[in-house]
Amino acid sequence: MDIRQLRYFIAVAEHLNFTEAAKRLYVAQPAVSQQIASLEKRLGVKLFRRNKHSVELTSAGSVFLQDAREIVERFALSIEHARQAEAGLVGTISIGLLSVSVRDFLPSVVRAFRSKYPQVTIHFRFENIGQLTNKLLSGEIDLAFTLSHGLHNLGGVTYKPLWTQPYSIILPHDHPLADQPNLSIAQLEHEPFVMLEREESPQGYDYVLSMCAKHGFSPRIVSQASRTDAVLMIVDAGIGVTVLSRHLLLYASPTLRFIDIQGEDHSVDVVASYKTANANPAVPLFIQEIETALERIRANQA
Repeated sequence: MDIRQLRYFIAVAEHLNFTEAAKRLYVAQPAVSQQIASLEKRLGVKLFRRNKHSVELTSAGSVFLQDAREIVERFALSIEHARQAEAGLVGTISIGLLSVSVRDFLPSVVRAFRSKYPQVTIHFRFENIGQLTNKLLSGEIDLAFTLSHGLHNLGGVTYKPLWTQPYSIILPHDHPLADQPNLSIAQLEHEPFVMLEREESPQGYDYVLSMCAKHGFSPRIVSQASRTDAVLMIVDAGIGVTVLSRHLLLYASPTLRFIDIQGEDHSVDVVASYKTANANPAVPLFIQEIETALERIRANQA
């Protein structure tokens, strides 16, 4: 049994005339008769009672007509769903992000995307930088909103810069240097450091070490944590200082001080990154919404 046989059956059942059904189907009448006979043989029941003057459905034919219509309609719907999925109009997209790097930007992008593509389900995963990179490379997420450190060294990854975030020296409010408008990295030579564990952000970890090395010292690391909020809490407790992207100011304690770094441009890009070979058709559609949002922001700033 195939869809063509069901369509032929439905046409005959609706017209109760093989010749009219053939005209509607744009085929020869014998072809319709042949397909109906084949269908009846396959089912093992008679679908029509017919003589020289009339055609009518049998009881089995009447019951089968309801199911045949549902099958044909479902088949057409499945084809449409497949076409929509191919175009990225139906499906899922998994997005990984740092906790606050795109907090003020992403909601409007998601709203615009869902308005255009309501049948695409969006899943969100909040991770640290190292986890975002690993899950992007493994295919566990389709798109990562992260920081640009080290991405240029990853083969097969494309990223779109959104904006630049400066690094800041972060101190507890009662630190002797906390009231300074800016500080040199060299002034931290004798300070205890609190760091995000390297496996959570290898590029960021190495970047801070390189900053210190340029000023002739290696930071004295007294504590490490697996989450940035834990790093900030430890600094707030007076155990040490740290150097992190300024975007963390969005949810830092008001008793922490974010101090500009003196005389040097230490910054990192917030980016939307994805595997160049990602086959999910929803990804380029989401990237397009990101670009539209960025253009709107630029226009407003201008």
